[in-house]
Amino acid sequence: MRSFFTSFGISLLIVAAPLSAQEIVTTPIEEIPLDELIGQLTTTPIEEEEEFLTTSSEAVILDVANGTGGELRILDKLTGQVADLSLIEGETATLGFLSVTLNECRYPIDNPSGDAFIQILVQDTKQNTPLFSGWMLASAPALNAMDHPRYDVWALRCITS
Repeated sequence: MRSFFTSFGISLLIVAAPLSAQEIVTTPIEEIPLDELIGQLTTTPIEEEEEFLTTSSEAVILDVANGTGGELRILDKLTGQVADLSLIEGETATLGFLSVTLNECRYPIDNPSGDAFIQILVQDTKQNTPLFSGWMLASAPALNAMDHPRYDVWALRCITS
């Protein structure tokens, strides 16, 4: 045991010796003129950035229709099991200790198979507590995802007929 502490002490000295030999030079901020500091901190935008900042962008408004139901995918991260659920509006399905209620499904009129906006409520049946309530987008599942250690839920598509 004594040899361990001796070798540890020697290795500590070997590592610490070069660190103590380094010279650290500091310059007090008062010695640098204020105008020089401001010149270093401010930048002038290039013309392309100015155009980008001055152009106004408008929100895209999609014409949407309500579907009769929607399809969801649920992943059990513990077992690796994947289940697809087809629910009509207002219907509730139970998988494990999850209870999933589909409240509404909307899709773009221009491209019905292109995207889906699904409003769901996910509850824990053991504790009777809501785990997620909100809209999920099929094209961007990470935008408003359910954060749960065991389950992942994704919106897939709306049922249109």
